[in-house]
Amino acid sequence: MATQEEFAGQLLTTFNHAALAMMVSIGHRTSLFDTMSQMAPATIAEIAQRANLQSRYVQEWLGAMVTSGVIEVDPATDRYSLPAAHAASLTRAAGPDNMASLAQYFAELGGVESDVVECFRNGGGVPYEKYPRFHDIMAESSAKFVAGALESDVLPLIPELREHLQRGIRAVDVGCGRGLTMIRLAERFPNSRFEGVDFSQEAIRYAHSQAHLKGLTNVTFHAQDATAPLEADAYDWITSFDAIHDQGQPLEVLQNICRALKPDGVYLMQEIRGSSHHHGDIGHPLGTLLYAISCMHCMTVSLAQGGEGLGAMWGEERTRDYLTRAGFRSIERHELAHDIQNYWYVVRK
Repeated sequence: MATQEEFAGQLLTTFNHAALAMMVSIGHRTSLFDTMSQMAPATIAEIAQRANLQSRYVQEWLGAMVTSGVIEVDPATDRYSLPAAHAASLTRAAGPDNMASLAQYFAELGGVESDVVECFRNGGGVPYEKYPRFHDIMAESSAKFVAGALESDVLPLIPELREHLQRGIRAVDVGCGRGLTMIRLAERFPNSRFEGVDFSQEAIRYAHSQAHLKGLTNVTFHAQDATAPLEADAYDWITSFDAIHDQGQPLEVLQNICRALKPDGVYLMQEIRGSSHHHGDIGHPLGTLLYAISCMHCMTVSLAQGGEGLGAMWGEERTRDYLTRAGFRSIERHELAHDIQNYWYVVRK
């Protein structure tokens, strides 16, 4: 056990890291990391000009980056540089290895802290409308971990799937958000028909617009609650990506999916990696972060719907229980090398 002094020191480190997370989010959103990764050592003014940002703000941001050890400065020339080893985890060019995008959660969730504190005292939940950028952040995450890894990692989870998609099947994504994955699949497999459902009208409007811009006629999107009945025994493939735990009535959603799946169909469910017990998540590489996101978003938006408040960390044991109660009989759990955050379940009737 740590002494009082040691624990206080750990807290100081935590507070510095929390501040760094906010600054990393700004570096990602302003593309400062991307900009600096393409520059030789440069002055504050040169960095600000290249990034088309205000110099005074870049100066203060660089102070946080230098004192945290993310960015280096040469005291003799006052020139700043982003080491290549750091850029490999902070830039969009890093693809799935870009960890800077995760930092966006802190500012987004911090904006509802007072609302969540009120829920601690009086119950209830915080509705989706309180999170103005959440769909942006989730779409970026989907681009990295799902849409960006379809050919290399996701489709091979179901050996026969690629051939069936080429021949032509019917698929639906439940909780599709902005529809990026279904759009990517519709482009790749023109003989198949794809649908997406999500209760966010804003997200569905965005998905419609993107499909229209690409001239796709084999993908459609619908704004509806995930418990709204889907056509029975109609779909060869159903997906949900980090969506079930947010639902007000997750068991009803899974039962709806089971009814809609053809007898020989496959349900692919991506859900947060974890145990159904706190002690089982000790040592989880993202445990504290994921419980915090669950408390500040996943659990509370479900409760705001009068729902169950399942939470992101419902865990494998509870996931298997819910799938079995929903009517599924075959449940395979997979892990993907590029994705330390999620489990991938291949489920059949």
